Amino acid sequence: MILELPRRTEHIGAVRLHDVQRVYELDSGSRKFATKAREAVATISTSDIEKVNRRMAIVIPIKNEKLKLLEGVLSGVPHDCQVIVVSGSKRDSVDRFMMETKMIKEFNHYVEDEILLIHQQDPGLSEAFKSMGFDSILDKDGLVRLGKSEAMYTGILMAKMLGKDYVGFIDADNYVPGAVHEYVEIYAAGFILADSPYSMVRVSWVYKPKIVEDKLFFPKWGRVSEISSHYLNSTIESYSGFGTEIVKTGNAGEHALSMKLADLLGYASGFAVETYEIINILEEFGGIIPSNYPQVMPVGVDIFQIETRNPHLHEEKGDEHIDEMILSSLGAIYHSPICPEKVKQKISSIYGKEPPLTVSIRPPSELDVRRFIKIMREKCKTLIEFR
Repeated sequence: MILELPRRTEHIGAVRLHDVQRVYELDSGSRKFATKAREAVATISTSDIEKVNRRMAIVIPIKNEKLKLLEGVLSGVPHDCQVIVVSGSKRDSVDRFMMETKMIKEFNHYVEDEILLIHQQDPGLSEAFKSMGFDSILDKDGLVRLGKSEAMYTGILMAKMLGKDYVGFIDADNYVPGAVHEYVEIYAAGFILADSPYSMVRVSWVYKPKIVEDKLFFPKWGRVSEISSHYLNSTIESYSGFGTEIVKTGNAGEHALSMKLADLLGYASGFAVETYEIINILEEFGGIIPSNYPQVMPVGVDIFQIETRNPHLHEEKGDEHIDEMILSSLGAIYHSPICPEKVKQKISSIYGKEPPLTVSIRPPSELDVRRFIKIMREKCKTLIEFR
């Protein structure tokens, strides 16, 4: 892959927030050129990307999506990556999870990928979390909540179980398998560019196409990311004293973390998860309030935002879904201890109410993963390994 080096980087404490980088060539082959400080691009060889892919797990959260979409997403993930599918799909009436299981089994008959599948409301999974004292991930019935964040969190623990160094996330409602493949290559490229073992790569979609008056229109920004990014930037500039638009990926569903960073972060429930990741990184490493992990401060945290070549064409969920995502994301910012009062006032005045308080799940590093996995393997009836 050939991509431009960051044109600009904002330093917030120990956090390096890199501006959006453009991809110039999706596959640069076996060529590898040393990247010098004066050069504008980095050329990353296919073999280097493959090395990272072998150390990466791709988590696919799914909830009642079309099977054709899931199959397309699976087909786009590079073969060297471990795939983890965490399902929140219906079990009653029509058993969607059973359908997903059969489809994955049939798909894997031809490709022989390494795929783990689990249902996030498996009672055995809930029992494993309860035994660890992680009740904040459970709903009122004592099962794992049917939220995207909870699926991601489960995927992180499974990737950790497998000894992976990186974990990436891809939504199951993507219509373009080629875009899925590009996301994973972008993740690998970002990790190769990182100066720190604590790093995150967030995808910035070049376009999000939709039908407008019987024509295909290619808007540049998603509605949710545009709003959450604005208030993240407002928070940052309140501390820096300089206006900024550095954050462009406030709600990047497609993103990846090094396991060292994923292990230290808290995770907001539901749709607030992607925005809260940035907020939590700023809380822990932005130098605004004391860090719980002072060992990270000397090496810092790298956050990359890399623009795709493929457009992001996904399932439309409607205005109600969008509004829920916006309010959840704003809640992650509003209730943060680093959110300035003027940003809080602006959020509440524009939306006419205080956004909901975000439930936070404690960092994976606080969980005894060996004991958790032992209980999960013994108790979970929906945990299936495909090879």
